[in-house]
Amino acid sequence: MKTDAFCHLLPREYAKRLFAIDDSPVARNIQKRVSSIPALVDLDVRFRVMDEFGSDYRQIINTAAPPLEDLGPVERTLELARVANDGMAEIVRDHPDRFAGFCAAVSLDDVDAAIGEAERAFDELGAVGVQIYTHHHGGPMDQEKFFPFYEAVAKRGNKMIQVHPCRDSSWADYKTEERSKFEIWWTLGWEYDLSAFMSRLVFAGIFERLPEIKFLIHHGGAMIPHFAGRVGPGWDQLGARTPPDQVEDVTGYPLTKRPIEYFKNFYVDTAYFGAGDAMRTAIKFFGVDHTLFGSDSPFDPEKGPGYIRATIGNLQEMDILSDSDREAIYHGNVTKLLGL
Repeated sequence: MKTDAFCHLLPREYAKRLFAIDDSPVARNIQKRVSSIPALVDLDVRFRVMDEFGSDYRQIINTAAPPLEDLGPVERTLELARVANDGMAEIVRDHPDRFAGFCAAVSLDDVDAAIGEAERAFDELGAVGVQIYTHHHGGPMDQEKFFPFYEAVAKRGNKMIQVHPCRDSSWADYKTEERSKFEIWWTLGWEYDLSAFMSRLVFAGIFERLPEIKFLIHHGGAMIPHFAGRVGPGWDQLGARTPPDQVEDVTGYPLTKRPIEYFKNFYVDTAYFGAGDAMRTAIKFFGVDHTLFGSDSPFDPEKGPGYIRATIGNLQEMDILSDSDREAIYHGNVTKLLGL
């Protein structure tokens, strides 16, 4: 059994509303970027993609970027969350042989409403988690106003928070420029965003305050496992070289362990797009028990099967894994984590 824990899908009614938005630059951007990927919306196309991987392959789905908060006023984004979640729940309910579950969409413009929508999705629709993003209108996700949301999900025990990056070309590569070039904002910027998200929450004491919380970080934990020397011995020296007038920049929640140990509490997927050596490093850092099979389908050049095939190939070829390790990554870990 293979349960693909991070895949994107747009329910038809949600897609219809998304493509009708004409007053949001973010909406116009995503309309262009996803309009040529039929497997995002057309289930017949998607099922043909999935058939390549046999009857024991299923997906956990969520909506594609961007964050709902970037699509207009709060009334619209709250309604879009409801439409998206109703649509995903129906798809999962109608096709249990194809989909193992869905992670709910929420709009964090109204934190109380986001909590209510998450709880509705859990209790009435059967969602296995929620998806959030690495920024909120460009601001950090360790702001205290978001902790009631984290706490509400953490209290549910077997629900996860999927974390997806979200910057766009308006985030320039250099201070002297207005826009990012060559889609550096996507290729490299998204990985920085995921890493910064993880770091800010670690130093905000998220795992001290909510030890039961379960985050699934997209793209294998991004930069963190590949810079373990800086995350480990580097951050062990946090503040040692900081000027006295900047001490507030390095003051966070009082941690009881080395910073690097908290990073290993995150769960990560295997969405490395065929980069097997990078995936190996991530698995060694986070551990087999914190790694979930996830492909990021259908955003590969083939518009569906490419990243799934490449990810399976990487896992099958990886000599550091036993058969039981592969079984855990493919299906066992997510089953245990979510009580599937």
